[in-house]
Amino acid sequence: MEELPKTEELQDFVTELHDKEHANETVFDRALESLDVTELSLLLEALPIEERLIRWQQVPEAIRGSLLVEMRSQAREPILLSMDGAATEQLLQMLDAVSLIDLADQLSEETIEKALGYLDTKQKQWFESSNQYDSNQIGRFVDHNILTLAVNATVKDALRAIKRGQQKTLDHIYVVDRNNVYRGAVRVKDVLCEKSELRMVRGLIDTAIPTIMASSQYLDSIDELEHADVKNLPVIDDDGRLIGRITHPTALWLLRQHYEGLLMAKAGMAESEDLFIPVMKGARNRAVWLGINLLTAFLASWAIGFFENVLSQVVALAVLMPVVASMGGIAGSQTLALIMRGLALGQVTLGNALALCRQELGISMINGVGWAVVIGVVAFYWFSSVEIGFVIAFAVFANIQAAAVSGVYLPLLLTKFGIDPALSGAVLLTTITDVFGFVTFLGLGTLLLI
Repeated sequence: MEELPKTEELQDFVTELHDKEHANETVFDRALESLDVTELSLLLEALPIEERLIRWQQVPEAIRGSLLVEMRSQAREPILLSMDGAATEQLLQMLDAVSLIDLADQLSEETIEKALGYLDTKQKQWFESSNQYDSNQIGRFVDHNILTLAVNATVKDALRAIKRGQQKTLDHIYVVDRNNVYRGAVRVKDVLCEKSELRMVRGLIDTAIPTIMASSQYLDSIDELEHADVKNLPVIDDDGRLIGRITHPTALWLLRQHYEGLLMAKAGMAESEDLFIPVMKGARNRAVWLGINLLTAFLASWAIGFFENVLSQVVALAVLMPVVASMGGIAGSQTLALIMRGLALGQVTLGNALALCRQELGISMINGVGWAVVIGVVAFYWFSSVEIGFVIAFAVFANIQAAAVSGVYLPLLLTKFGIDPALSGAVLLTTITDVFGFVTFLGLGTLLLI
């Protein structure tokens, strides 16, 4: 039988875990055997929080630390909060310096100190080195597990170090002085090809290999790595001391996080947004963006309103029409962005679409009621009409609900028919919310005002 592509296999597990006819415990056991840690993190994120916590109990202790690190911060937060003292203690013992850096923002100072107590001296130094840099600086993401030699080392010393080295990838040996100040990089292949074992390694230093400052923005560092003819570049601090290297896998991961963040930011959402974020928290996170959008929508209405003195009361509906369309559009784009990310990562299928739809309707219900009241009150005072206030409030509420449903199912349907939702999803969603909003608004206005 032909092996399934990993994304398709992940989608199958998501579907099965949302099918009540399956025994979820058995399904997740199969997922643990079949998927790697990154894929398992995506699978857990694709589950409602209650189910996620249940499946977490099945995760072997040996991979819990790495699995939490792979998950988005919002998605792993409920798991961290659910862990008792013994479970937390056990987790801390499994963390290395890199994992602790990733989790540090969600752990208390006391917990971090306890975790440091389980690290050896080298791991503590690596943690302290990375932790002094911000999340937008490359120094926070360097690989500290590098091979270094003193400036007076010979090729024989280098060959011995290569044999006992434990680096995952070893392309270069970095030459440093007694104060760990960087002196240059030597290609491993040049060491292996050197005939004289007594030759000093500093004589093999490749001067064409550039260095990166640890305080540099990570996007600038990635750009420099992209244009270098090597897979890794050394990273040094402001005093010239070598602290590690930036690798291609890390660069690709950072780029993915960056562009994923840009996609979510277009809808006023964070990259770490959980598919199944608690409804109240999700509503609160998105309410600010809806409020900002409301200001721009009222600005357009205000401009049209200059002509209200020469228009009849019914034309007041035309003044308020942009509010209905705009509120539905932004609410739909928020849901669309979340679902689009889930589709790209294989987390969203028709199997969990209903659960996601309920989730999004819960969030839109809260925001819909809140902003409908605000808009209705503004419209009432603006036009001194209870009927107009009610019409606009109801239309906004209904359109936000329609936007939530459309945002979930539209990209799924487009994918089903072989259409890229990234190209047409936003346009179609805007059309749906505009048409639905205008029909609801003008239809109700006709019934109550004519």
